Amino acid sequence: MANTVNSTRNDRLVAGFAALAVSIHVLESAIPMPLPGVKPGLANVIVLIVLLRYGFRMAAAVSLLRVIVGSIFIGTFLTPTFFLSLAGGLASLGVAGALVLLAGRWTGPVGLAMAMGMAHMAGQFLLAWWLFVPHPALLNLLPVLLALAMGLGAATGIIAAGILQRMPQKTA
Repeated sequence: MANTVNSTRNDRLVAGFAALAVSIHVLESAIPMPLPGVKPGLANVIVLIVLLRYGFRMAAAVSLLRVIVGSIFIGTFLTPTFFLSLAGGLASLGVAGALVLLAGRWTGPVGLAMAMGMAHMAGQFLLAWWLFVPHPALLNLLPVLLALAMGLGAATGIIAAGILQRMPQKTA
């Protein structure tokens, strides 16, 4: 008798959403950007949709799979880029979880995405400061990076809100 893996509907949803987020992550890594390491964060649209439609646990699984599998695909696994991405993802998840828990019904996709984008950038910045460039001049970049993260987060939130309006409601 062959061994089989029993998967639940949630397992399949996580796998599908993670595959979509990883695909976007890989495609996004090929887009040339004016600032090194800064990306639009389009893969986070998927994480935001999962968070708002299916909850924090599923969003955390999708986000972590995106970071790990995406880094394996683009060749950055266990490099500084991977750890910066992981720090940003964890900070973003932490802020998202807190906001949904504390202000869930008052925070829409755009506000949530802006906060998540800024947290992602702050997490990356703090790790970069701590491990790579602990120099006061680096602080001069922080306001620019946070403003960029807020703007890109707003765009992410607008995209996610549009997709959420078109998605069927979650079924039990």
